[in-house]
Amino acid sequence: MSLAHAAAEYMLSDALLPDRRGPRLKGLRLELPLDRMVKFIAVGFPLLLMSLAFAQEFSAGPPIRCFSPSNFTIRQAAYVDSSCWDSLVHHEPDELGPHKMKSLWPHKALPYSLLALAVAMYLPVLLWQYAAAPALSSDLLFIISELDKSYNRSIRLVQHMLKIRQNSSDPHVFWDELEKARKERYFEFPLLERYLACKQRSHFLVAAYLLRNSLLLLFTSVIYLYLGHFHLDVFFQEEFSCSVKTGLLGDETHMPHLITCRLTSLSVLQIVSLSSLTIYTLLVPVIIYNLTRLCRWDKRLLSIYEMLPAFDLLSRKMLGCPINDLNVILLFLRANISELISFSWLSVLCVLKDMTTEKHNIDTVVDFMTLLAGLEPSKPKHLTHRIGDENP
Repeated sequence: MSLAHAAAEYMLSDALLPDRRGPRLKGLRLELPLDRMVKFIAVGFPLLLMSLAFAQEFSAGPPIRCFSPSNFTIRQAAYVDSSCWDSLVHHEPDELGPHKMKSLWPHKALPYSLLALAVAMYLPVLLWQYAAAPALSSDLLFIISELDKSYNRSIRLVQHMLKIRQNSSDPHVFWDELEKARKERYFEFPLLERYLACKQRSHFLVAAYLLRNSLLLLFTSVIYLYLGHFHLDVFFQEEFSCSVKTGLLGDETHMPHLITCRLTSLSVLQIVSLSSLTIYTLLVPVIIYNLTRLCRWDKRLLSIYEMLPAFDLLSRKMLGCPINDLNVILLFLRANISELISFSWLSVLCVLKDMTTEKHNIDTVVDFMTLLAGLEPSKPKHLTHRIGDENP
């Protein structure tokens, strides 16, 4: 073996990807980075506020303070606080008749409404994990494996071509066989391309992804309605009039019918309302952006893998409407780019391909690695001229 052939063989051996058999791809990401950020904020933020509300209640004492008459005993004053907190109804005087009653229950339901909000925001995540993630994981495992295998097959094919050229005594026979193989498309492995083309006609993953983000938008709209209808009504009311002439104090004739109480937890309600409104308003553009990514193809990823034989979805204009499962798979391939070992190699080859002066002879990784190994990507001109001279 000559020194040039040995160097070419070493170069091709180094270009082969390691075989990853057995348990692998354990860190496969089945959520996009922005989706994960939205999940952590949409679910974790209300839980954080709920813990702060409970902590404030335990540290600051009762959430209300009623101004009982000075002649009340300690037991009667405690009963007034407890009764007013249980009822939490404001009695507003009315000139036309009896008092108007206004419920202040959002104060009492604040921690539990935050818990319900966190559960509601986690439902779209559960939907994705149990409905779409298993199918997506299977697709990604197969596609990542086939992309790396297709790259390795191309490198091994160049190694085989190099051995045949070295052992061939007649260069005409070698180039004739090579041109025949290209004409018959022996170098192509169309299984992966056909599988991806079939995914363009599937809409299960994209429907689940659209449903997940649509539910997030729907629940965010419900938050706005809840805050606007219930919290806004009690947002500025710090004091209320409570009726305590029931139960233990029902027979007391010397006490007033209404007692003024002050809501010490009003600041907590205001902070929770404003912070929730701000956070979920900021999440809406992110969710909408996640949806808009389904309206365009990640052509850079596809263009890099066009270097593989029989992977010409772009050049053959096989891409149609981007709202299908293939586009979702491409988004997650981009998120799992660290698992695609062949991506870095093909990215380098694409850069070198764009810089070479003989672009018309280089279409795939087979052509480029053939050139790097010291072989011409097509039949040399002097052999073509010799054949023409022998057959005038």
